[in-house]
Amino acid sequence: MDVIDTWTGRHATSLQAAMRMTNEAFAEHLGIAVRTVATWAAQPDLVPRPEMQQALDTTLEQAGETVRRRFALLARPADPAPVAQALRVAIAIVTRPGEVLLVCRRDGDGGLRWQFPAGMVKPGRDTGQVAVEETYAETGVHCTARSEMGHRLHPTTGVEAHYHLCDYLTGEATNRDPAENTDVLWVPTTAITKFIPTEQIYPPILTALEAS
Repeated sequence: MDVIDTWTGRHATSLQAAMRMTNEAFAEHLGIAVRTVATWAAQPDLVPRPEMQQALDTTLEQAGETVRRRFALLARPADPAPVAQALRVAIAIVTRPGEVLLVCRRDGDGGLRWQFPAGMVKPGRDTGQVAVEETYAETGVHCTARSEMGHRLHPTTGVEAHYHLCDYLTGEATNRDPAENTDVLWVPTTAITKFIPTEQIYPPILTALEAS
């Protein structure tokens, strides 16, 4: 049988539920006022006085096996809520001498915006590998992930964005995803802010492009 070290309002209410008693019936069973039972339900962290602790101990000890099993289930601490994993995106900064690869994406409002190739990351996937795969899927360009530049919560979308500096290997840049994009373009690194506003670019990207 479960032993309660310290009864609280939550435990007492669980015992009441296990015995399938109304407030009035439970109060009468314990010889206390109905308002005390109601207070336990309203204040689950309340610790009853010592003599009431003993009364609750006795009530549980004298309860039938079915009631005790039911109480054990009801009094069990709730499992912590699962932590929702933030939506993750892998972003590829693909460079070749003096140029960086961009795609022109359709946004949800019918407009267009230039950005780096990117794709959603499923749980367990490596963000660098996703960046490489999504670049090819969107543009037909083969690249290799050189290093992760960092990650942040994207200021516009709120997703967890992982940025990877990638080296161009081979392939002609073409729009392989016309449902999402309207164009693919190699842009001079010195002209990147003409396509994407400076304040929207993750600062390490600008540093890396200046050094390329």
